[in-house]
Amino acid sequence: MSHADSDNPYLRDPPTEFEPVDALSGEAAEQQVQQLRAAIREHDYRYYVDNEPLIADRVYDQLFDRLQTLEAAFDLDDPDSPTNRVGGEPVDDLDTVEHTAPMLSIAQSGDAEDVREFDERTARLLHDEGFDSEDIGYVCEPKFDGISIELVYEDGRLARAATRGDGAEGDDVTAQARRIRAIPQRLRGDAPALLAVRGEVFMPKDGFREHNRERVEDGKEPFANPRNATAGTIRQLDPGVVADRPLDCFVYDIMAYEAGDQAGDRPATQWAERDAIEAWGFHVDDLAEQVADIEAAIEYRDSLLDDREDLNYEIDGVVIKVDDIEAADALGNTARETRSAFAYKFPARTEVTTITDIVVQVGRTGRLTPVALLDPVQVGGVTVSRATLHNPGEIESLGVAVGDRVRVLRAGDVIPYIEEVVEAETEDTFAFPETCPVCDSPVDRDGPLAFCTGGLGCSAQRERAIEHYVSRGGLDIEGLGPERIGQLREADLLDSLDDLYRLDREELAALEGWGEKSAQNLLDEIDAASEPPLDSFLTALSIPEVGGATATALAREFSSLDALIDADSDALEAIDDVGPIVAETIRDFFENPDNRAAIDALLEAGVDPQPVEGADAGDELAGLTFVFTGSLAVSRDDAQALVDAHGANATGSVSGNTDYLVAGDNAGQRKQDDADANSVPILSERDFAELLADYGIAWPPSE
Repeated sequence: MSHADSDNPYLRDPPTEFEPVDALSGEAAEQQVQQLRAAIREHDYRYYVDNEPLIADRVYDQLFDRLQTLEAAFDLDDPDSPTNRVGGEPVDDLDTVEHTAPMLSIAQSGDAEDVREFDERTARLLHDEGFDSEDIGYVCEPKFDGISIELVYEDGRLARAATRGDGAEGDDVTAQARRIRAIPQRLRGDAPALLAVRGEVFMPKDGFREHNRERVEDGKEPFANPRNATAGTIRQLDPGVVADRPLDCFVYDIMAYEAGDQAGDRPATQWAERDAIEAWGFHVDDLAEQVADIEAAIEYRDSLLDDREDLNYEIDGVVIKVDDIEAADALGNTARETRSAFAYKFPARTEVTTITDIVVQVGRTGRLTPVALLDPVQVGGVTVSRATLHNPGEIESLGVAVGDRVRVLRAGDVIPYIEEVVEAETEDTFAFPETCPVCDSPVDRDGPLAFCTGGLGCSAQRERAIEHYVSRGGLDIEGLGPERIGQLREADLLDSLDDLYRLDREELAALEGWGEKSAQNLLDEIDAASEPPLDSFLTALSIPEVGGATATALAREFSSLDALIDADSDALEAIDDVGPIVAETIRDFFENPDNRAAIDALLEAGVDPQPVEGADAGDELAGLTFVFTGSLAVSRDDAQALVDAHGANATGSVSGNTDYLVAGDNAGQRKQDDADANSVPILSERDFAELLADYGIAWPPSE
C-alpha cells in the first residue's frame, strides 16, 4: 500500500521550484507539509525496501530540505515526520535485528557554502563544549553508492550482519554477508571482545558489467545500476545467489567496541580507527585522507570529482568527518543525523540528446533487447552514443520513439539508460516488431519481455549459443573465444553446435593465425568435451532459466538426457529449483523442433552426456570454488568429493573464479603463484578445517 495518494504532486516528477516560505499561509503550509511527508515516506519505501526509486537522489534531497524548512518556519514538528527518523523499514521476509548503535544519516549538500557553514557550526559547538575550535581536523573519504551494513564480531568471529533498515534495526543478512569475500569471517590480530563496524557493500563496475552481460545471456532483466544490483543481491534469501555475484565491501567506522582481555583501548581518532579496521582484516578504501581544515576538505572533494570516472566503484560525493572521536561524541546527534559529519555531494550525471534510431538485438536465449542509438553526448566525461531500453515494457512505460529528446543517465562506467522523454517528436511510441529481426520467427511476449521463438534455428541465437557452449559457463573449451568463433563462421566452418565436433585439422591450420599445433590443441579440447557431465551439457545448451544450480538439480533427478527430455511438467516441478514457469520454459525448449534437431545433431556427432551422481549432504558451501594442491589428510579426490557433496565446486586449476586454494604438504608452487596473481586466499589444511567447521562440516571426512 502506498504512503501517498496517486495525485500527490511530490510523488512523480515533483516540482523543485517552491513558493517563498513567507508567501504561504499557515493552512497552505500545513497542506504542503502533509503531502511532502506522505511522498517522502513513499520514496523512502521505494528506495530502501523495493529498491525501485521513483525520483533521483538530488530531487529527493530538495523535497526533504523543503519539508525541514516548512516544519521549522511554521512550527509543524511531528514525531512521525520523516525528518525525525532515518528512512526505510526492514523487509518482512528476513528476520529483524536491533543495531548495536543507531546507523544515522548525515547532512548533505552539493554547495561548497553549505560545507563551510557545517565547519562554522562545528567550531561553534565545540567551543561551547570546551574544545579548541581553532584546531579542528577532518578525515575525508569517498561517499560510496552501495548498501550500508553493520557487521558484529564477538571474540573475533563474525556473529551478525544487518542492513541499515530504519536506522535502529535492520534485516539480518548474516548468511549473505558470509558469502562476500571482502568481509572476513574472523578478525586478524588481537581482536576486541565485541566489535561492531559499519561498511558499504557494493558491486565494482567491472563485475557489474560482466554480471549484467550474463543476466542478458540468461534471458534475465539487467540491473539498471550497480547500487540496484547490490541491493537486489544482499537481500536474497538464498545465500548462494550472493556468492555468485561480484560484491565487495569497504568498512569505515566503528559502531561499538569492548576491548576484553586482548585488545587495547578504542582508537582516539577516525584516522586511527581506519588503521585499526585495516589491521583487523577489513577492506578499506585507500583514497581516504586526513586534512587540516575545511578548505582542504573542499579541495579533496574537487580532486576526487575529477578522478571519479577512473574508479572501479560508484561514488556520489565525499564524507567529511571530525577526526577527534571525543570531539565528535561531544557534538552529538539529532534524531536523524550525526552532527560530526557532512556529505559534500557530486553533481548528477545526466544529459539530454536525441534518439536517432532504435535497433533490436537478439540474445542467445532469444531475448529481444531494444537499444537506442543517440546523437553523441558527453555524460560524466564519457561520450555516449547508445543506451539500453531494456525491453518492450520499458519502451511503453517511457513512451519513447525515434526523434524524441531524452534524458540519458550513466550510473557508473556502464551502458547508459534513458531516464525520461524530455521532448517528444511524435505522439506515437516505437512499434516493437512482431517477428524476429534476424530469422523472422514470431515474437512471444512474456509480461514486459519479448522472445524470438526460433530457438537454435535463429542464426543470432545460434551464434551466441556457440559462444556460450564453449565458454567457462558451458563446457569450458579453451581456444575458442568470440573472435575465433567469428573467424570460423566467416570461413563457413562453424554454423551450428555439432559443427564443433566435425572441424578438420588441416582446414583449421590453413586459417590466418593458426597452425598445426593450435589446430590440434583445439581438436583435443573439443574431443575432451565429447562426454560432458549432464549438468554441464544442460548449462551449455542455453536453456532459458536454467543456470548451473538448476542444471545440476535436473541432472541429479533424471538419469539421462532422454529421461529429462521425456519428463512432463509435474515431474519437473517436483524438483526444488524448478517452479511452474521454469518447468514450462524447459518443456518449450525441448519441444521446439529446431532445438531438438540441434541436440540430435550433437548426439550424432558423438556427444554423450554422462550421468551425475546425486548429493545427499547439503548445500552449505554453495557458490564456493576450491582448488586443492599438495598432500592432505585424505586423498585429493576425497577432498573434492566432500566439498562437492556440500554444494561447492572443486576444480583443478586456479582462476579469478576460485574462492580458495587449499595447500597441503609439498604444495605445488605454480598453483600458489596463480593464487597470488588472482588474489585468491591460500588456506593451510588447518585453515581449511576451521573454515569447514564454521559451516558445521567435519574435517577430515569419516570413512
